[in-house]
Amino acid sequence: MRLWHQLLITKLPRQQLLGQHHELAALRGNGWGRKHATVDYVFHYSPYKLYQFHQLVMAEMMRRGYHPNPKWLDPCYRGEHCPAYQQLAPCPLTDPIYPEHNQAYLTECLNNLKAKGIIISEE
Repeated sequence: MRLWHQLLITKLPRQQLLGQHHELAALRGNGWGRKHATVDYVFHYSPYKLYQFHQLVMAEMMRRGYHPNPKWLDPCYRGEHCPAYQQLAPCPLTDPIYPEHNQAYLTECLNNLKAKGIIISEE
């Protein structure tokens, strides 16, 4: 499980973009707080930040003509098998959303994609 660097979201191939949506849905649901070596940093922040990141992914999905379940547009929604948050205080949108998404992380993600045969320029 991995969150791609947010600068890559608009450049991801279909499989990685849809996979990212699936992983974000899992993290927002029953996966919240469960150990995942590459994404544990998200648990140091409000779940609202994960919602903000998911919004980036869903906006790109919609731009490409995909139709994610509109229930995910609600920050309190956590999936069919997980109770919704009763309330979730919004937090400021930062850039990057996660400070861990720095230049080193971008390079790591690009290398990970390259190992899968996917070449994306940083520009």
